[in-house]
Amino acid sequence: MSLLPIILCGGAGSRLWPVSRELHPKPFIRLADGESLLQKAFLRAVGLTGVKEVLTVTNRELFFKTDDDFREVNASGCVTSFILEPFGRNTAAAVATAALHTAAVHGEQTVMLVLAADHLIADQNAFGAAVEAAQKLALAGKVVTFGMQPDRPETGYGYIEADGDKVVRFVEKPQLDTAREYLASGKFLWNSGMFCFTARTIIDEMKLHCPEILDTAAASLAVSPSAEGKEGIQVRLDPATFGAVPDVSIDYAVMEKTRQAAVVPADIGWTDVGSWTALSDLSTPDGEGNRVEGEALLIDVKNCYLRGGDRLIGAVGVDNLIVIDTPDALLIADKDRAQDVKQIFTELKTRGHETYKVHRTVHRPWGTYSVLEEGPRFKIKRIEVKPGESLSLQMHHHRNEHWVVVSGMAKVVNGEREFFVSTNESTYIPAGHKHRLENPGVVELVMIEVQSGEYLGEDDIVRFEDIYGRA
Repeated sequence: MSLLPIILCGGAGSRLWPVSRELHPKPFIRLADGESLLQKAFLRAVGLTGVKEVLTVTNRELFFKTDDDFREVNASGCVTSFILEPFGRNTAAAVATAALHTAAVHGEQTVMLVLAADHLIADQNAFGAAVEAAQKLALAGKVVTFGMQPDRPETGYGYIEADGDKVVRFVEKPQLDTAREYLASGKFLWNSGMFCFTARTIIDEMKLHCPEILDTAAASLAVSPSAEGKEGIQVRLDPATFGAVPDVSIDYAVMEKTRQAAVVPADIGWTDVGSWTALSDLSTPDGEGNRVEGEALLIDVKNCYLRGGDRLIGAVGVDNLIVIDTPDALLIADKDRAQDVKQIFTELKTRGHETYKVHRTVHRPWGTYSVLEEGPRFKIKRIEVKPGESLSLQMHHHRNEHWVVVSGMAKVVNGEREFFVSTNESTYIPAGHKHRLENPGVVELVMIEVQSGEYLGEDDIVRFEDIYGRA
C-alpha cells in the first residue's frame, strides 16, 4: 500500500441546520448535482494514483449511511474499510487509531492522506499534483499539511505562515484587520485541515508530543473487535477504553508542536463548506443576487439564498436573507449572521427537541422510516425496507403496532407465528409481543405503520437479535 486516503467523517450538524442534524451531519448533504459532500470526498480520493483502498473513520451510528453513500458511487470497486467510533473524540484520536491500524495492516511506511469528508475541491488535477508533492515530503519524514492560497481576508479559517514548504507558524482564526494584513503580505495560507505523513512518522510524533492520546488509542484498539468482510475491514472501537482518549485536535496535539511540519501551497479550488453563506456561493445568482434551490416565487427580493423541498417558497420585499425549508423545520436568518445558526442547534439540543438530531425521514441499516403524522397516543410512519434486509427481533413495552403492506412482500414474526403479508394485507402487533419485519423479495418493501399507546418514543425497544450488531 503506497497511498491510503483516510476520510474523517463526522461533525455535530450544527452550522448547516436544519438540513444537517446530529445523525445527518454536513458530509451527507446533497448538492445540486445529486452527490453528497462525502461522495465527492470519496471520488476525489479514489481518483488519485495508486489508491486501492479508502479507510474511513466515523461514528458507528453513521456507518450504514456512509457505506450506502460509498456504494452508490464506488464503480471501481475500491476497498472500503472503517474505524467506527462509539462517540466523537476529535481529530487527534481519529488520526491515532487510523495510524496504528494502518501500520499494523499495511506497514509503517504507508503514506496516509487525511481528508475531511465535508470539503469541496474543484480542480482534481491540481489536487493530484499537490498530493504527489506531499507524498515526497512525507516519505522524507515530514508531517505535511496543505495550505490553500487565500483570495480574501477570511476570518473563519486558521492560517499558516509559510516560507516555501517550511511552516513558520500556525495562527488561530484572526480578526478582520489581521486577516487583511495576512492577505497583503503574501506569506500566509489558509489551513485546510488536510494532512499527509507516513504511519511511522505520525506515530513517532504523537509519542513525542501527545503520548497519552497514542497510548489510550492503542489500548482501545487492542480490545476492539475487528471483522474482515468482502468490502474491507471494520473495527468497532470499544466504548469503555475509547472514552479515555483525550478530546484534542490533531492541530493542537501535533501540528503546532512538531519540528517536522511542512506545507504544500495549493491552488485547487478548495472550499470548507462551513456555513449557509458558503454553500450558497456554490450556486449561480440571478440578476438580483438571489440564489434559489427548489421552487420559489420572488417579488422585489435581493441577495437572498432560498433552499426549498416539496413546498413553494414565496417571498416579498426582503433582502440579504437565508431561507431553508425542510419538512419539519424552517430557518430564516440574516446572511451576515450565518455562523450563528449553530446557536439554534445548541438550544434545540438543550431542550431535547428531536429536530437537532434527526429528520422526519430517518435512515436505518435496513432502509428508512418517515413520520407522516403524530399526536397524543398515535404515530403514523411510512417504512421502506431494502431487499434482503431485516429489522431486529424486538419488543415494545408500551405501544401496539398495525402494519399495512403497500407494496412488496413482508415476512413477519409475531409472537410464536411466522408468516408472509402481501400487498394490501395487514397484521397487528400487540405490546409485549416479540416481532420482526423482513423483506425476502428483490424489490423495496413499503409499509404503513400505525402506532398506538401511552408512550411512543423510539427508546421503547428491546432488541433480542439483530444482524447489524445493535442487540
